[in-house]
Amino acid sequence: MNDIFRKKTVSKVIKDAADGYGDGEGHTGLKRSLGVRDLTALGIAAVVGAGIFSTIGKASFDGGPGIILLFLFVAVACGFSALCYAEFASIVPVSGSAYTYSYVAFGEIIAWIIGWDLLMEYAIGNIVVAISWSAYFTSFLDGVGIHMPAFLTMGHMTASNMDTFEAYRAYHLAPQLFGAHIVFDLPAFMIVVLITYITYIGIKESRNSANVMVGIKMAIIFLVIFVGAFWVTPKNWSPFLPNGLGGVLKGISSVFFAYIGFDAISTTAEECKDPQKDLPRGMIYSLIICTILYVVIALVLTGMVSYTKLNVGEPLAFVFQQVHLPWMAGIVAISAVIATASVLLVFQVGQPRIWMSMSRDGLLPPIFSRIHPKYGTPSFSTILTGLVVGIPALFVNMDMMVDLTSIGTLFAFALVSGGVMMLDAMPDRPVSKFKTPYINSKFIFPLLIVAAFVFWIVKYKAVFIEYLGLQKGFDWELVRAVVPHYLFLILLAILAVLAFRKNLSLIPLLGLLACSYLLSESGATNWERFFIWLLVGLVCYFLYGSKHSKLKADAAKQT
Repeated sequence: MNDIFRKKTVSKVIKDAADGYGDGEGHTGLKRSLGVRDLTALGIAAVVGAGIFSTIGKASFDGGPGIILLFLFVAVACGFSALCYAEFASIVPVSGSAYTYSYVAFGEIIAWIIGWDLLMEYAIGNIVVAISWSAYFTSFLDGVGIHMPAFLTMGHMTASNMDTFEAYRAYHLAPQLFGAHIVFDLPAFMIVVLITYITYIGIKESRNSANVMVGIKMAIIFLVIFVGAFWVTPKNWSPFLPNGLGGVLKGISSVFFAYIGFDAISTTAEECKDPQKDLPRGMIYSLIICTILYVVIALVLTGMVSYTKLNVGEPLAFVFQQVHLPWMAGIVAISAVIATASVLLVFQVGQPRIWMSMSRDGLLPPIFSRIHPKYGTPSFSTILTGLVVGIPALFVNMDMMVDLTSIGTLFAFALVSGGVMMLDAMPDRPVSKFKTPYINSKFIFPLLIVAAFVFWIVKYKAVFIEYLGLQKGFDWELVRAVVPHYLFLILLAILAVLAFRKNLSLIPLLGLLACSYLLSESGATNWERFFIWLLVGLVCYFLYGSKHSKLKADAAKQT
């Protein structure tokens, strides 16, 4: 138990980063090329993508114009976590993101869990984005008169469900081999290959590509807002909450998926010119800019047409078709292709660097930390990332992936928020250029928790009555649905006691509270899938990572 919970000191993390490049074939460092503008652009590139062009439609359909409240709430939750990420990035300016931060704050086993979680987050998130890009790209080709065979534009799982005419057509018109229908998403695979090549040949090339794509899509988004504003009808904003808060909260997974990505900036710490100053600024600037864009876009969408019509996969293009501006719909399609490609680029930059960090610590084989001598990028990990994302993108269904990505990201955000509260107890905590503002939570947080308990009891009154035995029968589905909420209540009680006794900082506590609440609303099925993934990760850790841990080996040498 002492071994698996052993922590790394900040000084050792920095030293290992300086000494741990390569795989024994020479030490080649990552190239420091990124400034605060580049980091802000990378953040915008990661956040403004598939969410604003696709998932915002379903969320608006469920919540009506009031969906802007959910965008603001999620932005605040992400903002608390962003401040915590920024403080960690300032103290531990190396690659690895939440994985490295958890190694410092909680110990090796928690670091492994969050590293394994991040691999799922980035890989599945990239698969979703690649499939989304393919849909926009094929739609754009159709618009200019180029029609790809349907069986080359969607995954086998999607086509075999045959729940749409396009899927039915693709499945039955596909060629067969030994009785199996040959259906795969070729554009999704090809964009992953192209992005992997860009990220492989250098961080400068990735930066330049991201900056160009961000510039183009921001210009088009501003055009959408400007043109769309002339077609806004204020009466479409009434009723503001047609389905109540419950309808707004239905969009949690979709809206949060629209925000994930700003944390990917922290994986580029060793490629920043001044990570301790620039990383915090880049994270916060990108989050603020993206929140403003999301709120304005949501107001324009729900103002142009009734929210009841927005349950579509391409809402921005749809609203301009509704007001008879097909040329704007075409511009939106081009923008969507660029925007989703930029998201894929940032995520493909992030995942190899997490693998690299885990390999440096001995938790993954040494080849994962190999740095290309010419390009200065994690070569093997970058290629493997392309394969892990590109091959599944050929075949899988996108729908089940979004929620799983969101739960993985929320879990990472919650751990980072909790880890910041442990920084003050670190024996070698260095002076950082950024620190989360301290507000004593001794009385404020417990009062918030009391309010949360009252809200929960009122909301789930029927469930409480049933579990008290006042109703007959046993509903297993009800049990599955309510367990995450009970766990949330238990966590709140523990945090309230700790806040009162330890005078914990309020902002990290609020970050942990917000992320935990969103996790409790993620659904039992997603939690079950998430735990299965974590169990697979723990098996891998005990079979390889725990035996090859460099931290454990160093401790053994000292004894």
